[in-house]
Amino acid sequence: MNGRAWGVLFVLCGAIFLEGIDVAMLNVALPSIRTDLGLSTGSLSWVMSSYVLGYGGFMLLGGRAADLLGRRRMFLLWLGVFVVFSGLGGFATEEWVLILARFVTGVASAFMAPAGLSIITTGFAEGPQRNRALLVYAGTASAGFSLGLVVGGLLSAISWRWVFFAPVILASVILVAALVLIPDDGRPRGSVRGFDLAGTVTVTCAMLALVFGVVRLEAPSSGWGWTAGAFAAGFALLAVFPMIERRSAAPLVRLGILRSGPLVRANLGFLLFSGSFFGFQFLVVLYLQELRGWSSLQAALALLVIGIDAVLAPTLTPWLVNRFGNVRVILGGLCLAAVAYLLFLPVGLDWTYAAMFPTMIILGLAFSLAYGPFTIAGTDGVSEDEQGLAGGLLYTSFQFGAALGLSAATAVYVAATGAGGSPEAALGGFRTALLVPVVMAVAGAVVIASGLRGRGGPAVAARPGGPAAGTR
Repeated sequence: MNGRAWGVLFVLCGAIFLEGIDVAMLNVALPSIRTDLGLSTGSLSWVMSSYVLGYGGFMLLGGRAADLLGRRRMFLLWLGVFVVFSGLGGFATEEWVLILARFVTGVASAFMAPAGLSIITTGFAEGPQRNRALLVYAGTASAGFSLGLVVGGLLSAISWRWVFFAPVILASVILVAALVLIPDDGRPRGSVRGFDLAGTVTVTCAMLALVFGVVRLEAPSSGWGWTAGAFAAGFALLAVFPMIERRSAAPLVRLGILRSGPLVRANLGFLLFSGSFFGFQFLVVLYLQELRGWSSLQAALALLVIGIDAVLAPTLTPWLVNRFGNVRVILGGLCLAAVAYLLFLPVGLDWTYAAMFPTMIILGLAFSLAYGPFTIAGTDGVSEDEQGLAGGLLYTSFQFGAALGLSAATAVYVAATGAGGSPEAALGGFRTALLVPVVMAVAGAVVIASGLRGRGGPAVAARPGGPAAGTR
């Protein structure tokens, strides 16, 4: 790659790093926010859930908007929105302002992330060059999640407001660099065909309802009617969506893309992988801070080794992908993740960090083997004018899986702990809840393993009257 290509990749990596560090820092800062603003547990939960709602609800629309309205345009516009509303969160003195800021920041990320990914998948030649770019991109994302925990702990020691202001500074630098380095992609051909308003409203409302239902799973005994109603509405709208798309002259989602076995497996596997990881991360932080009395910074440093992915993804993983192929590398990552979670099952109240370390290092290796290759598998063989859609589907799966894993782990932990407030009861609940990431990782491995047979067919169903978008 030439210097300009590296410059573009640097800017896009900065954006995905920003997204990861923003989420991770807030996780660590929540106790400080609660103390300063006097938030209830419910309000504090919505500070996190509002971001997930905006991100998961609008991701599919964000991916298609990049295809129809221009990838560079969408990336720059929503990066600017991110700057404004992250700053608003830093100035918040009322809970509704903070929740609104996080919701709009999530929406901004939902448009920005698939636009950035599609700039890579359309700007770098398919094959080793694109694979290397995507693996560097994935390693940067992982570094954001890992380093964000540490940086969040440091900034929270000064003031939780810096958890919002620091991303503003970083995003502003990225925005200036993007204006200079990312080339104009012109007027997309798809934009002249109109816009599928009915499909857009239907699928966005469906995703909002489903994500809301998943978030509500964290408190299964509180207002179960709302949870059931959200799921019912979400699935009903999803059932209507294909009917709308078949009749639309310019469908938001070409249904043929969903007939691709490799693409569906990549998205489902990514959903299960992210759910297992975020469920485990939540449980470990809970164990370290509430059962062991570690500070937020100590807990963050304990998880830092998982960020080894930032080193391995652009170095070891490309060689493995070239040698064994995406499917086998992803399968290896999911199997290692399951092993890592299983090693943590016998955890006790007196475990040293040395006893926890094998899980952390194996999980870092698992992330390096799975995360980047998933981004390759989820966009491989997709035509250029649908790369944004493919990225939107992939990130929707990731975010939905994260919400599902977090909510399922929380619900199981609460149910298994019961009313007992003793450390032993909490430890028992923690061990039971650890089965959630184990099951999700194993299920993901089964899904991916099913793709080892019959490979070599079309990666994505062809457009009517046209050639296949690609082969694998």
